[in-house]
Amino acid sequence: RVKRLKDVVKLKLRTKKILYTYKTDPATAERILRNITCDVIEL
Repeated sequence: RVKRLKDVVKLKLRTKKILYTYKTDPATAERILRNITCDVIEL
């Protein structure tokens, strides 16, 4: 899941056991999303 705020992007990435939450700037978030092979849900 991706939640875009004013100057921060929150990425919530789920594995079977752990939910990872990353808060990054928009440029870094785009680079991460290009490398991820799972479905992306925009909130």
